[in-house]
Amino acid sequence: MTMEFTRVISPVEDMEIWSASSDGFSFVISYESRSGPGLHGHTGFVASWRPIDQNRSAIKIGGSPFKTLAEAEEACEAMLGYLTNKLE
Repeated sequence: MTMEFTRVISPVEDMEIWSASSDGFSFVISYESRSGPGLHGHTGFVASWRPIDQNRSAIKIGGSPFKTLAEAEEACEAMLGYLTNKLE
């Protein structure tokens, strides 16, 4: 169950966002910092998810922000595993 995250191309300069989807769920990872360009928040990679077919807010994955993009991707994979096992 491996998702492939793709960097989102944005007209907003210096914004770092990656997205992936699988099994009816959408995942987004964004890089945030307290100051500077891009999204502001605690420094690190913030991961979130939401069901694709429902119009609702994203839910932040516990442990965010992560130190590396790889850690955030692993957290998304783990959450997908939990969500898909819960549905069975």
